[in-house]
This record gives sequence, C-alpha cells and structure tokens, in this order.
Amino acid sequence: MPAYPFLSDEWFGEVRRIFDAGAIDIPTGTSLRMNLVVTDTPFEADRLVHVAIADGEADWGQGHLDAADLTITADYPTARELFFSGDLQLALQALLEGRIKLQGDVTKLMAAQAAGAAPGSPGLVEALADITA
Repeated sequence: MPAYPFLSDEWFGEVRRIFDAGAIDIPTGTSLRMNLVVTDTPFEADRLVHVAIADGEADWGQGHLDAADLTITADYPTARELFFSGDLQLALQALLEGRIKLQGDVTKLMAAQAAGAAPGSPGLVEALADITA
C-alpha cells in the first residue's frame, strides 16, 4: 500500500477511502465535531482539518466545520505525534508546554477517545499509520 506524507492531499484521499470502505469501526454512541489548525507544516501553509463523528460515521477532511465542539491548534510534529501515539500523558505534556492549544469542549474529545473513535484511538492509528510516510 502506498504511503503519503501526513496531512498531504494524497493522505486525505486515502483517509477518505478508508472511511468510505468501512475499514474503521466507529462507535455509534460517539459524537464529536472538531477542527484542527496544524502550523509549521512542510506544505505551503497551515493545514485546516476537520473531524466529524456521529451515528457510527466519520468524516475527516480538509477545511473547517462551521460549528465545532472543539478546536485544537498544534504544530506539525506535535500533531503527528498525538495522532499516532494516542498517549494522553503526551497530550497533557504538550498542552502544558504550549505546543497545543484547546478551545471548546474537551470532554467531547475525551469521550470520543475513550470510545475508540478519536485521533490516536487503537484501530484508527494502525489504519492511518499504514498510509503515512
């Protein structure tokens, strides 16, 4: 399977394919609308990303949602590390060091994480790692 740089246009295309194919089991009781601003990317500009999870479906893509529960801002290395580690201690350390900023309802992210539907969740991490260079 080809691998693409994290958050590249090609990477988002593969993420869409994975979700459309039903390769990731999304818990039905989870609801999260999250925007991410990823700074200091290897691309020409910051990446604006959204994650919407509801009713067992997930939508990940470029651009922001109009009404989000939470917005996270992180630099590219920190965002990549958090996406693929799922380590809450790492996230807390990054928050305390100012490498990530949170605005909104963090409890929704924590609930999605506990249910296995948020970035960094088992299953999702493996699927995304397989397509990421």
